[in-house]
Amino acid sequence: MTKAIYLGIDTGGTFTDFVLLCDTTLQVHKVLSTPAAPEQAILQGIHDLGLDHLESDETLFIVHGSTVATNALLEGKGVTTAYITNHGLGDVLTIGRQTRRELYNLQPEPVSPPVPREFCLETGGRLSAEGETIEPLTANDLEKLVKQLQKLQPRAVAINLLFSYLNDEAEHRIAAAIPKGIFVSRSSEVLPEYKEYERGIATWLNAYVGPLVDGYLKRLTAGIAHAKISVMQSSGGTIAAKHAGQQAVNMLLSGPAGGMAGAKYMGDATGRSRLLTFDMGGTSTDVALIDGDLQLTTEGKIAHYPVAVPMVDMHTIGAGGGSIVWIDAGGMLQVGPESTGAAPGPACYGKGGSQATVTDANLILGRLRADAFLGGDMSLDSTTAKNALEPIASALHKTIEATAEGIIRIANEHMAQALRVMSVQRGIDPRDLTLTSFGGAGGLHVCALAEALGMTQAMVPIHAGVLSAFGMLVAPHSRQLSHSLTNSLNSTSTTQIENEIKRLAADGQSALTEEGNSQTTIYAEPSVDLRYQGQSYFLNIPWQDKADVSERFHQRHQQLYGHRLELPLEIVNVRVAVKAKANNVALTKMKVTNTQPASQMAELYGINMPVPIIERESLNSGDKIIGPALITETVSTTYLAVGWECSVSSEQTLLLEKIKTDKESS
Repeated sequence: MTKAIYLGIDTGGTFTDFVLLCDTTLQVHKVLSTPAAPEQAILQGIHDLGLDHLESDETLFIVHGSTVATNALLEGKGVTTAYITNHGLGDVLTIGRQTRRELYNLQPEPVSPPVPREFCLETGGRLSAEGETIEPLTANDLEKLVKQLQKLQPRAVAINLLFSYLNDEAEHRIAAAIPKGIFVSRSSEVLPEYKEYERGIATWLNAYVGPLVDGYLKRLTAGIAHAKISVMQSSGGTIAAKHAGQQAVNMLLSGPAGGMAGAKYMGDATGRSRLLTFDMGGTSTDVALIDGDLQLTTEGKIAHYPVAVPMVDMHTIGAGGGSIVWIDAGGMLQVGPESTGAAPGPACYGKGGSQATVTDANLILGRLRADAFLGGDMSLDSTTAKNALEPIASALHKTIEATAEGIIRIANEHMAQALRVMSVQRGIDPRDLTLTSFGGAGGLHVCALAEALGMTQAMVPIHAGVLSAFGMLVAPHSRQLSHSLTNSLNSTSTTQIENEIKRLAADGQSALTEEGNSQTTIYAEPSVDLRYQGQSYFLNIPWQDKADVSERFHQRHQQLYGHRLELPLEIVNVRVAVKAKANNVALTKMKVTNTQPASQMAELYGINMPVPIIERESLNSGDKIIGPALITETVSTTYLAVGWECSVSSEQTLLLEKIKTDKESS
């Protein structure tokens, strides 16, 4: 009988995280990321975990969250891409929606178009809004396109013909004519929905980063030839690596989506389905809301580009452990958004970094242990941290410790504002939610952030420092499929809607079955996009029947915008999420490697008495802790602040609660 070994990998800006599941035993590991070649850190971690060679009866399954697509887009380092569309539409991606990023700036900085004009090629094959041919695609058109491509020599081609979601024959013919060796992305495959600009951007993004993702995955697969590799998608589900390169646009939030999958799993395990999450790593903080299930959006953005494919709905800011501290022209203390990254990292890492960061501030305040970082595998240098903060403290005429405290307060306010964006600004009271912290740095800030939002409940899951990697293991295999069906809801029959749902579900089931998932584990979640007649935007509503989705739409519109209208409804898109049930992972305690005596204490700035240091691995279900305290583990530290208490759940999750004062109790 084959023994299955599962490995979740999350490549972050500072660390690459590993969670290994063998039988019911979980093992965690971290290595510094290698941004120039992410696969090097992965191969190093696999070597450290002893997975280079397996026994004949063992099979290694890897689920990977990759930042290759995201970094290529943010850094503008995608491949040379040609854009093919209909005659007269070559400027669509340049014109966009004609919106301004700075509404009142009369002299905005010019923005380079996604595709240079000479790489925007126009051809025939134009359809009407009813799918009828207005201008045919001729053999001469194809011959001309081939000659243009041979002259331009792009590495990728994005094909986006008008109304191709109604009939994709012309796009198929163009794709077949393109010279071999060029990466091809078709809008009718990437995003078969209306809105030619958003569809075009998604198709271009897929082509722009696709060859890089495909090449990276091939190198990784070759380096781990004995493993079966899947990749996390932005929607919170996984896809086989051999297919991921062709759907690179679906990987732009690959790593953060893993964290969301892990948070949902932990919330379900502890009976808490409404979570406000923040994932604080070395470079950034991702904030999101989970209300029973992951919240997806088709209105996400990466850089300034709209990304209309389904992705987890989150807000990201440049606030992490590596965020650089600086003083602006007005003499004010600032934190981030620039980060030191993995190289050289915070000053206290002792790897050549000289700029002060949030991590250095936490070390100076005593909230990080210099001799036990990463379970003792890495030491932190307090002297270097103080040297980095000293010039900033001098400029502010403050002590180094007071400066460090100010740095933490500013970083906390940045993150609190991000949390308000995902809750208060959407009409949701954060006090009704549980603040869920993860990421290597999250636990150090969880109590302060909860207090900033008036929240009294918080949660730090087991393995919080590597929860994104853990989420890779518990995320379902999935496909997010859609198709535009723009029409009045009343005049669209239930049969027509359900036939479209069945067609999309069958495509998804076929893809998941091909990846080795049993049909008995596959299920579909249909939904429809609805709007009031005349609106430009829509709301996604789970599908049951026409009467049900109508009422749900009105209720949702009322909640979000404060009103409902007596107007006819339009159906815009049909969507189906097809999923295969994920692994059921037992939440076991980590093996204790560096158990410290229970009597160990620490001096923390601002607290006039020693604070106990408690090894998380030594805690048992039902244990209670009254703050202040430091709860340490191999991959993260939780600072339990004054006025907070913590209990340990049966799933080894830390459940934090604000202690009520006598005044509050009365």
